[in-house]
Amino acid sequence: MKFAAKVSDVPDWGKKLVQVEGQSILLVKSKGVLYACERECPHQGAPMEGALLKEAGSISCPRHGYRFDLASGACKDHPEFTLRVYPVEVRGDDIYVGLG
Repeated sequence: MKFAAKVSDVPDWGKKLVQVEGQSILLVKSKGVLYACERECPHQGAPMEGALLKEAGSISCPRHGYRFDLASGACKDHPEFTLRVYPVEVRGDDIYVGLG
């Protein structure tokens, strides 16, 4: 697990793009739960920083609205696309992400 950011840096129902060992990782806080995912939508590479958080635990691509489960990366409506997600561990106010 690698340090990514402080919990206080990610607003609830918000996102924060961070660099972890040279990789761009998008941190997302939805209903108080932290998630980490890849920066680009697997469909056509849209930047997920502009994604919408309409419901707890999911993120919608800003370009075509593909909705991904933040825990599994699955896209129910388009199962051929999976958003890469990373394990997250919170230690106090520190967020750690597993890149393995």
